[in-house]
Amino acid sequence: MSVQVKRRADYQPPAFSISTVTLNIYLHPTKTRVVSQLQVKREGAADAPLVLDGEKLSLTSVAIDGATVSSPEVSDTTLTLRDVPDQFSLEIETEIDPDNNKALEGLYRSAGVFCTQCEAEGFRRITYFLDRPDVLAVYRVTLHGDKATLPTMLANGNLVERGENADGTHWVTWHDPYPKPSYLFAVVAGDFDLLTDSYTTMSGKQVALELYVDKGKRDRGQFALDSLKRAMKWDEETFGLEYDLDIYMIVAVDFFNMGAMENKGLNIFNSKFVLADQATATDDDFFNVESVIAHEYFHNWTGNRVTCRDWFQLSLKEGLTVFRDQQFSADMTSPLSNRVKHVRVMREHQFAEDASAMSHPIRPDEVMEMNNFYTVTVYDKGAEVIRMFHTLLGAEAFRKGMDEYFRRHDGQAVTCDDFIAAMQFATDLDLTQFARWYSQSGTPELSVESEYSKEQGRHTFRLTQRTKPTADQQEKLPLYMPVAIELIDKQGIHYQDNEGLINNGLLILADEQVEFTVDADVAELTPVLLGSFSAPARVNNNLSPTDCLTIFKYAHDDFNRWDALQQLYDWCIAQYETGHPERISKEIWSGLKSVIEAEQDNAELLGECLVVPSFETLCQTRADIDVASLHAAREAFCQAFAEMLEPQLAALYARCETQHYVYEQEAVNARRCRNVVLAHLARLTTHIDTVQQHFSSSDNMTDTLGALRASQYGENDVFEQLMAEFESVWKHDPLVLDKWFALHATQPREDILAHISMLKEHPQFSTSNPNRVRALIGSFAFYNSTGFHAADGSGYKFVTDYLLTLDKTNPQVAARIVTPLTQWHQYAVSHQEQMKTQLARLLNEKGLSRDLFEKVSKSLAYDKHTAN
Repeated sequence: MSVQVKRRADYQPPAFSISTVTLNIYLHPTKTRVVSQLQVKREGAADAPLVLDGEKLSLTSVAIDGATVSSPEVSDTTLTLRDVPDQFSLEIETEIDPDNNKALEGLYRSAGVFCTQCEAEGFRRITYFLDRPDVLAVYRVTLHGDKATLPTMLANGNLVERGENADGTHWVTWHDPYPKPSYLFAVVAGDFDLLTDSYTTMSGKQVALELYVDKGKRDRGQFALDSLKRAMKWDEETFGLEYDLDIYMIVAVDFFNMGAMENKGLNIFNSKFVLADQATATDDDFFNVESVIAHEYFHNWTGNRVTCRDWFQLSLKEGLTVFRDQQFSADMTSPLSNRVKHVRVMREHQFAEDASAMSHPIRPDEVMEMNNFYTVTVYDKGAEVIRMFHTLLGAEAFRKGMDEYFRRHDGQAVTCDDFIAAMQFATDLDLTQFARWYSQSGTPELSVESEYSKEQGRHTFRLTQRTKPTADQQEKLPLYMPVAIELIDKQGIHYQDNEGLINNGLLILADEQVEFTVDADVAELTPVLLGSFSAPARVNNNLSPTDCLTIFKYAHDDFNRWDALQQLYDWCIAQYETGHPERISKEIWSGLKSVIEAEQDNAELLGECLVVPSFETLCQTRADIDVASLHAAREAFCQAFAEMLEPQLAALYARCETQHYVYEQEAVNARRCRNVVLAHLARLTTHIDTVQQHFSSSDNMTDTLGALRASQYGENDVFEQLMAEFESVWKHDPLVLDKWFALHATQPREDILAHISMLKEHPQFSTSNPNRVRALIGSFAFYNSTGFHAADGSGYKFVTDYLLTLDKTNPQVAARIVTPLTQWHQYAVSHQEQMKTQLARLLNEKGLSRDLFEKVSKSLAYDKHTAN
């Protein structure tokens, strides 16, 4: 398969601009007619042809200034018009088939609803166009459809006209006054329940708020609508950003490849990030609804009003907007839990991507398929880079830089360099070296060495950074990073360095190594590095168990306290791996008992600190992983944890009991802590009744799911019994049933493949529903370590068999689920060979999508020895 590689260095401005787009869309399940009228102007060479993008289109006619073009040049992906005037009106009529668009890109129809998804390159599946983010136009869209089946027809912008026809059809015209790229175009048509509200902006403008949900689910949309108003208020107070249109609409649909899409004025959401109530949604679901609602709203400025020049700049909008939604969520809920959540994503997924064949900077240099840009590196590491700007400049200067960014670039398509320049305007710091974060891939590793001179009473510390070669880059340069540091002795006294390099707990590491000294008349001083994950880096600190417990007891930053216990748990699991669990001394267990007893009233902290690192996190601190050995070691430690700490855990479980459900942070903290503790107790036969009682007495989905997850660690018949009860209640609710499928997929059972095969035949399973596929197949591939990594390779083959089918209809989802296979380099040779065998099967498949081809071909070409 020959796939063209696109490179950032090859960027050229568009040869033509399009100032206005007038669309008439005649909606039909299989024969939707799209008539577009474009006002086109030449911007480049006088002899350049107009080459428009188009895929899966049936061309009916083309006319220039009213004159029909008799023989347009049409290929599978382009429409080429030669010898066109310098300025002209172009009319194109196409026909598309929404019912059979199973890729869910462009305009498609699922469950009777017409819906669009145009980011990154979906608009070309609707009509021929310059489908690139630096072509901004004003859109006027008229939708025509059957009034009985499509009473609601929505598009971007403000509603300007509507009417009815004698044949039972009706039409609605929408106008968006703000120029936008085609990827932000949106249409939704169907029959919905509607929630309405309004918001008065800081300048006194009244904005109508409309939330569209499936019939019968209106009551589950109120939290999302309330979240939207909180986000609007926060953005005004924090960044001075006000909404600009007369109406803001959100539509929730079940069939959607992404989480949500920020189309101007008409956000389309996966229903899992809109619908939430006490009975059907967990605390995490409520959190995610609020976070994603905010994220898409914040895009109105960081993504829509100022957009990307090209897709290589994707982190310009996504990294920045993820940071903004993280700050919002921290203000709305718990700063500690928020930070822990984001760092877990970095350590479990982004570090793995950095170390794989798919490594790339947050501003990539090349790509085959644009959909593959939507990565944890671009989004989450991108957000960490923005966070470092905020840390280095401070909140006030960061706001100044943001103001300057909007002042310079409102209404433009710009680059990451433009954002850096706006930040540079707001600070005296030289950001030249810092900008390397945009162009250098890989995870930097920080190491610390220390020497103590008893005669001088002085400690000398050397802090070193190194970024290993990655699949895409061999040469690495030192990065400019803020490193939060605490220096603590065994009595909890904190120390300052002699040179004054550490200011307000922050040291700037710009060279490969920095040295500083500390005067302390004690032989042992514990350095705590990268507090609150101040830079997206690994730390090699070689802390002893005693050091970890000292940090937990005395560190100022609660994140550091959590992180110290994570390192302690990792060390303990390593003792089981090497066959020396006896090294986990009585002093260590006593220290952990003291942790629980000392913080028994701090449910927020304990709810995070009592979580043992996941298998996926543990993989990031190991190489050549023997999956069975690591899994067994983790299970053995968790069992010992429950047995040794049972009295303290049982007392904490009772102490964290909550009353009737409310989604308020204190109650969320208590429920989280109680469910974490329950998962430990469930490993003990004496607490089977506790799990069952937890399930039967639950008045909310958080505790119900907590009991089901806990039952996975106990006797299998209890799990099956509770799961059967759960299914009988929720079998007709798609979002809740996704949770049921995911729990089955992650169950550690010997017959897991037969079990999943049976679930694929379940009446509620559908390959055309991305949520359901991710719940069952995705959960198995990403989070069932023993099943997916079965020694005989059967798990790899099972997922590959499914991907071969899925890729033919939905390449985007297939390319995401293949990720665990592409990270073969982490594992022992026996695993590597079997994973590569399945990747080779994919690569040899005729007609493989660009999405899968890019990931699979890069993975098979990757030599892990070049990245050491």
